[in-house]
Amino acid sequence: MTSSLSNIEIANRAELWPISEVAEKKLGLSAQDLEPFGWFKAKVPLSSIKQLSEHQDGKLILVTAMTPTTAGEGKTTTSIGLVDGLAKIGKKSMVVLREPSLGPCFGMKGGACGGGYAQVVPMSDINLHFTGDFHAITAAHNLLAAMVDNHLSWRHEPMIDARRVTWGRVLDMNDRSLRTVVTGLGGKANGFSREGRFDITAASEVMAILCLASNLVDLERRLGNIKVGRTAEKDIVFARDVKAQGAMTALLKEALNPNLVQTLEHNPAFVHGGPFGNIAHGCNSVIATKAALKLADFVVTEAGFGADLGAEKFFNIKCRYAGLSPDCAVVVATIKALKLHGGANPKELAKENLRALKGGIPNLLCHLGNVKKFGVPVVVAINQFASDTEAELDLVTKICTEQDVCVALSNHWEKGGEGAMLLADLVVRTIEKKQAKFQVLYPDAMPFAEKVRTIAQQIYGADDVEFPKIVLESFEELEKRGYRHFPICMAKTQYSFSTDPSMKGAPSGFTIPIREVRPSLGAEFIVVLTGDIMTMPGLPRVPAAEAVGVDANGDIVGLF
Repeated sequence: MTSSLSNIEIANRAELWPISEVAEKKLGLSAQDLEPFGWFKAKVPLSSIKQLSEHQDGKLILVTAMTPTTAGEGKTTTSIGLVDGLAKIGKKSMVVLREPSLGPCFGMKGGACGGGYAQVVPMSDINLHFTGDFHAITAAHNLLAAMVDNHLSWRHEPMIDARRVTWGRVLDMNDRSLRTVVTGLGGKANGFSREGRFDITAASEVMAILCLASNLVDLERRLGNIKVGRTAEKDIVFARDVKAQGAMTALLKEALNPNLVQTLEHNPAFVHGGPFGNIAHGCNSVIATKAALKLADFVVTEAGFGADLGAEKFFNIKCRYAGLSPDCAVVVATIKALKLHGGANPKELAKENLRALKGGIPNLLCHLGNVKKFGVPVVVAINQFASDTEAELDLVTKICTEQDVCVALSNHWEKGGEGAMLLADLVVRTIEKKQAKFQVLYPDAMPFAEKVRTIAQQIYGADDVEFPKIVLESFEELEKRGYRHFPICMAKTQYSFSTDPSMKGAPSGFTIPIREVRPSLGAEFIVVLTGDIMTMPGLPRVPAAEAVGVDANGDIVGLF
């Protein structure tokens, strides 16, 4: 695959339809059903979505991937290409994605609009400020932080112990200097001096709540249930105790409405919510997904990183709460990434290497096996590159076929929907022939420690889990307080099934060390931090921001 144009050049040269035209021609929505943000973006208000309740649901397709590598897998690109491919074969289709965070855009990973000729547009708008959802979430989160500090300063009841404040602050940027901070310095007038922290906005519980809330009432209820700290007697203090939930809801009122944009081929796309799959639950909003199912016959969505992270959380958290039942899953792989997992030299990935490829395929097979555990039919999409040889492609196809998994080659990056027609046809045939029997991995009533162990052993392939005494005590307290039914949200490196990023392929004989428990009582799941995972990433040695700028015509350049 080669292209003389960069992703942003392709996006900037695209001829976009007015978003009202996309809504009318592709979804049957009128201009009155939209809240436009310029010509090419719009929000679909909850009032318009409510009118769709009698519509029959379409088929739900999850796109996930093998374990990420520096070679890239193209999960978002494949999701967009698949929707364009479905449209090419005559299916009414729609893609539902997460919003990009500024952290990765200016860091190492880049934007989240796809690539090549499989993109959602307007790309620069979506990757940067979009409709302001991330800013609203950041503001709502930090409003609560300010109200907690004010509550402390005035010694309001219930009196929060300054040593036991658990609610930090967030910023939509990679900034390692803010991971641990001290606030309130400078004397009595500046409040209590105490240690605090910043997380990236994508890891905020407010982000998770927005993505899981079913409506405004549910949003406010969940916001009120956020744990912000404890009293000296160790009683939990909630956001509702500092009377913050109403104002937070007001800040999030518009952000709760899904954002409508389009692919390069003018197919509709909801881009809404943006939690990361390694440190949060990694899925777009429930509202957007359920609305899309009412608007299209085939809905494609994605979950962050590999099937051990985003897909597991999509099934165990999002589907559990939203009552979703996926009809098919697509696991994206590339020959280059498979060879990396098999020990190939990163500088020689363009060379045929069947030995390394065979060594890396177990990684893909583990992900396929994980999806099957949820009762969802699965296919493999090979995101094809020009360097892939016939022998390499045949080897992957042969091994997957032996596992009763069909494979489709896809070159949507180069050819858009036309390049994904084979994949689209395979997905439709799989849905027609194989009935999904969706089930979650563990029951609500299972103790927290066993839920964690189940994920670690059945999804990661770990021998066991290491629980420090303080973690087990936290689990015990939460269970006694009536939260046992909450699912687990594992925070783990995306680069390995283990907590060691250097352990590629399908490692065995490892243990998952648990570091910390952060109850997200408003989101209604329990975040479990493993290994060295950080909830505030840092910038790389050479940040992507160095290449970003604006040309003389006012066009953004260097964004990828």
